[in-house]
Formats: sequence, C-alpha cells, structure tokens
Amino acid sequence: MSKKYIPISVVWETTLECNMRCIHCGSSAGTRRKNELTTVEGLKLCDDLSTLGTKLISLMGGEPFLRKDWHIFAHHIRELGMNVTIMSNGLMIDEKIVSELRRIDPYAITISIDGGTKQTHNSIRAVNKSFDQCLRSLDLLTEANLPTTVITTLHKKNIMELPLIRDILLNRGIAWQIQMATPVGRFPKNLMLSKDEFYSAALFIASMRKNYSIKELPIMGAHNFGYHSQVLSSVQLLPWIGCQAGLTALGIQSDGNILGCLSLPDSFIEGNIHEKSIIDIWNEPTLFSYNRNFTKEKLNGDCKNCRYGKRCRGGCLTVSSSFTGQRHSDPYCFHLIEQQMIAQ
Repeated sequence: MSKKYIPISVVWETTLECNMRCIHCGSSAGTRRKNELTTVEGLKLCDDLSTLGTKLISLMGGEPFLRKDWHIFAHHIRELGMNVTIMSNGLMIDEKIVSELRRIDPYAITISIDGGTKQTHNSIRAVNKSFDQCLRSLDLLTEANLPTTVITTLHKKNIMELPLIRDILLNRGIAWQIQMATPVGRFPKNLMLSKDEFYSAALFIASMRKNYSIKELPIMGAHNFGYHSQVLSSVQLLPWIGCQAGLTALGIQSDGNILGCLSLPDSFIEGNIHEKSIIDIWNEPTLFSYNRNFTKEKLNGDCKNCRYGKRCRGGCLTVSSSFTGQRHSDPYCFHLIEQQMIAQ
C-alpha cells in the first residue's frame, strides 16, 4: 500500500492581480491570469482541501484583497475547521478590512516590509507612499489585536537595512520572517545575495534570536535560510527535514494549476483543477515524484556526497532549480558555505 500524504499547509494564489510591481516578485504579478477560479470553484476547492486533511490555507496574490470575495473564502475556510492566513502587501488594509478580519479570526495576517526607510521600500515595491501605508496597516492590525507577521525578502538593495527594520518591529508583538529573493519571475539575478551576504544575514537572524526573547522579537528565517550549520544557532523555527513540496505542502495558482510549492517554476505544474479535482491530483501516485520518490542517489552537485543529504534532500528545491538547473542541489547551504570557508 502506497504511503498517504496530507497537504497540511496550502498556499493559494487567489489572484495574480496586484497593485504593486515589486522587483523581487517570483510570479511577475500585476494582471489577472486567464480563467482564475470563480467564487464557486474556490469554495469547492476549500471543501476538497478539508477532505484531504489540510490544517492551514494561506491566501495570497498578487494582492488577495483585490478579490471582492476574499472574505467569503476566508470565512468558509474557518467554518470548515481550518486555519487561514492572509498574505498582503499592506496597501489596501483599512478599518473596514480590519473589522472583517476580526470576525474571521485568522491564524495570521502577513505584511511585506522590504526596507527600513521609505526610500528603499518604495523603490523595491515601485509604489510611492507604500512604506507609510504599510506602517499604518501594521498599526491598525496590532491595535485590533490581530496576529501579525512581517515578511522581508532580502537582496542586495535592502540587506543593510535589517537593523532598521528590527527597530521598527521591536517590542510590538509582530513576528518577523526573513527570506531570500531567488532569480525567478521579475527578479534579476545580479541583485541576488552573494553567499557571504547570505551567511551574514543568517548571522543577523541567529544573533537576534539569541539577544531578544520571543516576546521582544519573534524572528525566523524562512525555508531557504539553512541548513545544518556547525556554527550558527537556530535560524529557522523548526529543524530542517527537507523540502516538503508534495509531501505536506501544496501550492495552487489562481487559474487552478497545482504545484508542490507555489514558489516552484511552472515546469513543476502537476495538473489543473479545472480538469481534475485537487483530491485526484494530490492522490495520484505518479505525481510530485521529485519528493515522494526521493532517494539519496537523486542528489546533485555538492549535495551528492553530503552526510546530511538523505535527510536534507538538497535544501530548497526552488533555489536549487533556479540557480543550478538541477533538483536537490541548493548552493545556498550553511553547511556547504562553512566547509568552503574552512577550505580557503
């Protein structure tokens, strides 16, 4: 009998329409996709995910608040007993939306802050006054006692402003997730962090986790900040056990395309729910084979002979495929970087 997988955490791009043009956007968001799911189709999707055993659905875009039916999806997810997170750029949040969010009781609301100054943030997000509006959104959310998270996507334009962003968030009860931009979608490869910059950002995260309590500054590195360091204390919230795309994680594009993780390129699309239900796609034993049928022999590059390879699965699949053109070979790895430091 084949192993049963459960999509515990699902990220659903409800629309590709967006009111920003961020330079690091992996999906090149702006205009809607053709054939985006209707309200009825979206509600059926939520029903099916509940049947599969999903615990958390994250609604994102584009900008999810641009969909007039966003609250219908959010309420239905909660009615089905699942948690919901809404990932926004913060530009549209006002008292009316906050009032609706309080009725929904979300697991978290996430806002993107990509600079410690308005000049940097506005430049990255290509919208004047977006920095001020995002700070106002944070005020509205925290004053309403809504669980709030800030996501910062790092690259060469903003890495030096991490201390400034820290000062904005310190002692406000706002969680902070830091992730690395990858060269997919709109993001140019020349703005990628070097390995030295990447490691220095990890040092910053580790230092903040050591010097501040969770109450003062709940900070964490995202899934592409790792792995298996012999020097750094914990950077990620949980120990890394390998890419979970197609195992416990699932991504859904706004037109119904299904991927193991929403950050993966379109070459990883496994099907479309306009043609087959998400239940049938998820339970199809031949799909998501890159992780479901993973063996150590499938590791590539420096990961091939790594002692952590079997458990690590070669790090982040998106970073690996976008940088090396291969799977299971993430070059942005703490263990690898430290080994290269020793060899110098």
